[in-house]
Amino acid sequence: MASKTTLNAKNLEELGAARLAELLMELSAGDATAKRRLRLELAGTESPKAVAHEVRKRLATIARSRAFIDWQTRRALVDDLETQRRAIVEQIAKRDPREALDLLWRFLELANSVVERSDDRSGTVIGAFRDAVDDLGEIAKAAMSDPKALAERVYAALLDNDYGQYDSLVPALAPALGDVGLADLKERMVEVTNQPAQRPPGSQRQIVGIGTGSVIYADDIEERSRKSAARLALKDIADVQGDVDAFIAQYDEQARRSPRIAAEIARRLLAAGRAPEALEIFDAAAPGRRGWPDFAWEDARIEVLEALGCTKEAQAARWSCFERALSADHLRACLKRLPDFDDDVAERRAIEHALTYPSLLEALAFLASWPALEKAASLTVARAAELDGDHYEILTPAAEKLFGKHPLAATLLLRAMIDFALREARTSRYRHAARHLMECRTLASSIQDFGAFETHEAYVTRLRAEHGRKTSFWNLMS
Repeated sequence: MASKTTLNAKNLEELGAARLAELLMELSAGDATAKRRLRLELAGTESPKAVAHEVRKRLATIARSRAFIDWQTRRALVDDLETQRRAIVEQIAKRDPREALDLLWRFLELANSVVERSDDRSGTVIGAFRDAVDDLGEIAKAAMSDPKALAERVYAALLDNDYGQYDSLVPALAPALGDVGLADLKERMVEVTNQPAQRPPGSQRQIVGIGTGSVIYADDIEERSRKSAARLALKDIADVQGDVDAFIAQYDEQARRSPRIAAEIARRLLAAGRAPEALEIFDAAAPGRRGWPDFAWEDARIEVLEALGCTKEAQAARWSCFERALSADHLRACLKRLPDFDDDVAERRAIEHALTYPSLLEALAFLASWPALEKAASLTVARAAELDGDHYEILTPAAEKLFGKHPLAATLLLRAMIDFALREARTSRYRHAARHLMECRTLASSIQDFGAFETHEAYVTRLRAEHGRKTSFWNLMS
């Protein structure tokens, strides 16, 4: 049974309404966001119109503000935005969806000005607006909005999408738009793509930069932005309507030869039961087969080959991905489809390939994670001089895997990171390097023969000789 001092709703109820009210007043003192939340809750006891009035006032205040929002004030702003969004969605929408829909649009209209004056490297500010877009769909359905009026508002929003806040607007509102609204929106966007550029007189054109042998004008950038927004909207409309041909039509022949775009088109053709056409798309967009694989393209092509019953070709594609990038996922998928005993042979072949792979670090990462620890250890010992201690993200987990049964290999990996940190004077890594050196001391008792490598004592002696003046490191050791 929970203690009566445990902080939960049931225990707080025991304090009584009067005492809770006193505590809320005390806790909200000096906290503007908390006060606004409490005022909204109080307004909610009166009517949804009272809550709407409070929200509308707050949104107007945010819209008027011109203060820069730095990392110190960003959290308060996000909390404020979240408070207003929740009031719209949880309080107003349940009793007056039309009012809630209008308020949510007003909320979203703040995005460009708010993000423009924010330090939003964390993405939390724009995230608050994207959450609101997700809410629009249900509220628009509940409000039974006129499809054409809704399409007009969506059209305006998509052409004012400076920070990507409306990127998911079409999928979110597709049910509320219905066939009529989607058709209206599509017609508007097609008109944008077909409109000839309307440029101001030469003397009025604003120059914003100089390109390769040409001048860049503000109206050209704006025009490209409008047409790009329209094409993105048309692709979203095609997707929600299940119209693969309309989606493909948004790309010219040259664009369709891009592996990334070819993969997008092929997946849609495959979902529509048009696998042969999907393979034709791939054949026209094949990337170079020797370099690092484009996994989006490769995986989509494998799906198409499987759908067409071309299992040998699909297996060959999986093996090719493994060979070029040591992709464990593709190797597992390949082995899974082989009969018993053949998979053992293929696995041994794969490990031998990894041992001769040009990149030591990628080979080590694959062998340690597969796992093929004995091979990872032998590779480490054989090529210890080539280890790059800067790549702790690979060496640390590999050392942890080898720690138990392969202490010499683990020691060499730890030493590579220690040597790098001290040689490059990376003081931020000294704490880790000190821990690694203590781990080397622990491992030393399990190593019967260091072979061509220094013993632990000799290694520490050399470190002191070469880096003895780096007292911040040695102080950690003491």
